[in-house]
Amino acid sequence: MVGNVLGLIGLALGWRRNLWSWPVQFASGLILFGAFYGHLTGSAGKQVVVMAVALYGWWQWNRSRSGAADGHIAPRFATWRERGVLVAAAAVGTVAVALFFEAYPNLSWDPWPDAYIFVGTVVAMYAQARGMVEFWIAWLLVDLVGVPLNFANGYAFSGFVYVIYGALVLWGMRDWWLRSREAARPALEGAPA
Repeated sequence: MVGNVLGLIGLALGWRRNLWSWPVQFASGLILFGAFYGHLTGSAGKQVVVMAVALYGWWQWNRSRSGAADGHIAPRFATWRERGVLVAAAAVGTVAVALFFEAYPNLSWDPWPDAYIFVGTVVAMYAQARGMVEFWIAWLLVDLVGVPLNFANGYAFSGFVYVIYGALVLWGMRDWWLRSREAARPALEGAPA
């Protein structure tokens, strides 16, 4: 429960483009690793990757936070090439991880959905670290599978948390979308700021 609540807080801080999003996501991963270790090895392994991407995100945002006038990271839309790379990485990664999970059945209770959520989470966090608005879409796609999977497997609290994630994702996506459009709008010469 604590790990999931920290995940929600990390997402909310990410919406606000706050650098603290990453240490909170790291702490969430650490707690969830401890909760899953020993009985859901695949989920525990996912948390190791989440913690590694959280470290990368903190480093990336720390480097890039002067990109916006308010001292936070400036959200932007991914280029078509970046979108293609994200989609390809998600597809290839999902197949590779699912096949790995099938080869080692003790790592996952349901290899294909687990692989989809695992890889989708990594893709979403990477896109967030790069300040891409599309990271919100990746989170929505993860939620579409995560919510029913958690409820079906008896993890009602996690399923409920994913529903809250979905609402936060919609609000956050709207905010980042509007901010990225403001940043792309050219300033008129002589116009008040």
